[in-house]
Amino acid sequence: MRDDCRGGVVHIVAPFGRDAASMASVLDAAGLSTRDAGSLEDLAAALDDQAGVVLITEEALATGTDALLAALEDQPSWSDLPVILLRSPRAHRRSPLPILLPQTINVVELDRPLGGISLLSAVQGALRARQKQFLVRDQMRALADSRSALARSESELRLIADAMPVLIAFVDRSMHYRFANKAYETWFDLPVGEVIGRHIGDVVGTRVWEERQPIMQRVLAGEERVFEVSWPTRDGRRRDCEVRYSPRRATDGTVDGFHVFVTDITAAKQALEASVQHALELETLVAERTRELEAQMAAREASEAALRQSQKMEAIGQLTGGIAHDFNNMLTGILSALDIIRMRVEMGRVNDLERFLDAATTSSQRAAALTQRLLAFSRRQSLDARPVEVNALVDAMQPLLRSSLGESVRIRTEVATAPLHATLDSNQFESALLNLAINARDAMPNGGELVLRAFPLHLAEGERATVPAGHYAVVAVSDTGTGMPPEVIERAFEPFFTTKPIGKGTGLGMSMVYGFMQQSGGHIDIASETGQGTTISLFIPLVDEAADETAAQVSSPVAKGDGQSILVVEDDPQVRMLVTVVLEDLGYAVQVVGDADGALPILSSSRRIDLLVTDVGLPGLNGRQLAEIARQSRPELPVLFMTGYAEKAQERAAFLDEGMSMIAKPFPLEAFSDAVRGALATAG
Repeated sequence: MRDDCRGGVVHIVAPFGRDAASMASVLDAAGLSTRDAGSLEDLAAALDDQAGVVLITEEALATGTDALLAALEDQPSWSDLPVILLRSPRAHRRSPLPILLPQTINVVELDRPLGGISLLSAVQGALRARQKQFLVRDQMRALADSRSALARSESELRLIADAMPVLIAFVDRSMHYRFANKAYETWFDLPVGEVIGRHIGDVVGTRVWEERQPIMQRVLAGEERVFEVSWPTRDGRRRDCEVRYSPRRATDGTVDGFHVFVTDITAAKQALEASVQHALELETLVAERTRELEAQMAAREASEAALRQSQKMEAIGQLTGGIAHDFNNMLTGILSALDIIRMRVEMGRVNDLERFLDAATTSSQRAAALTQRLLAFSRRQSLDARPVEVNALVDAMQPLLRSSLGESVRIRTEVATAPLHATLDSNQFESALLNLAINARDAMPNGGELVLRAFPLHLAEGERATVPAGHYAVVAVSDTGTGMPPEVIERAFEPFFTTKPIGKGTGLGMSMVYGFMQQSGGHIDIASETGQGTTISLFIPLVDEAADETAAQVSSPVAKGDGQSILVVEDDPQVRMLVTVVLEDLGYAVQVVGDADGALPILSSSRRIDLLVTDVGLPGLNGRQLAEIARQSRPELPVLFMTGYAEKAQERAAFLDEGMSMIAKPFPLEAFSDAVRGALATAG
């Protein structure tokens, strides 16, 4: 069954026998929608826009057709509902029947008996006709909706246009107004109805029309024009306007007129003029104020310079005060131990002196460690930087950390699967890690977990504020301790700043780590929250894999000196005396001078010299310069540098040439004698 035959309900009125059920069965089988009305009154009440056709038997009309006729008369203009009248068989038809339905009704009469196919064909034909009526209905409704929407749109457009304080109009090619808003009534004292349909010249006046006509012609040619004009009001008051003409194109692309928008910009113009005038006045005031500020700035700069000097002196005072406190404690241990030893030697009691010697040695070692921390913070310590593998260094720290931190701290290590090659002073790096681990232990008084992680990291530009872009080996030390508030993090690297009780820390551990990382070309970063633990990350620049230089360089030193000639250059009398004594005791022939001026004549002579031992920080020529001069006449001369602090000796690899070595002050005499034997051994 075609869809165009299924639209609408078939209403059946057949009151006798099974006529209604039989007809509904035929139509339902064909997929049509049916409804048994029962009576004409029920049918009249059920008729609506969805009614497709009415199927009535002649017998149903016998009760009267008034209700049905009234319903059919009330149909909308698009509707002409089809009615199929099934007449009685001729044998049972009574003598002449009057016309059952008026001629104005769309009636199709069929005689019974009627087969199912004939009935279905008649109903389908009526439904097709009815569907055409439905199409007309839908088109009429759409047209009505469009007209209603257009009316609302025009009303809203008019409302918006009339509410704006702008002249808005449309002018056709004949220069006549076809639209104008209520602003025209205010500007030209004309009702809008009198503006529409009039020529532009009749509304704006002859002078304005003559001035604007050339511009309007260019707009009708397709150009959009915007310009400003002076357009006084009818009573002569100033009025500045911005005029915009916008061409409107028809569906075929031709210009059929143009829109007019005229805005009163008098207030803006006056404001601009007042602003310019105000700016000129301000410029004069600014010039005067600038002269006053320059004088004030000069005075402020002088005050700030004085403040900065005061802050520097305060920082120096804090630094020197901390150093003096710690050194006084250490010197007390040294001097007191030496006084006791001297007193007991004078008394002849020499059998119990080792503990006092140990106390003096311990205090001396503490003083040496404090000096190294100061040099690390100031980035002036001498670094023996060599190619290392960071994972191996971190792993090698495990025994030392376990013995230093105790059983209450669990230590976990996570290293990278791939090697991390860097250039570091391994001893200083291990000292830095130990300092961080001890700080972590102190932050976990009830025990906790310490995690050491080593991993590669590439930082893009601007990814981390405190670390520049680059490829790094990151060594992170994390604890589960008390954490640090922001104000403590800000001061963590200050020398002698500590949150520990008096006597529990010098406040130089973190500053030493900071200085070491800066001097090594790396960076340090702190991440911490109160109660959430702390992670301190060391960012060490990665380098290409280098030859393994971590193996000890084993030489064949002589057991004692064999009369080798050693030239010692040292400006400190005590150090000079001690160095001379140890060398002579080892069997060397020693010549000692106090500065480079005293050494140069010896070096330029033909006297045999097997080793030059010189302090780096000499008055006049420094030790490095002296070595360079000595190498000019003695190119194979081995040199051993002693340094307590020397700005140019910060990086050993860059400071030392072949055949040169270095030992840092203070040093044990055993270490010094080993360094001398090693230096002589390299000369072969």
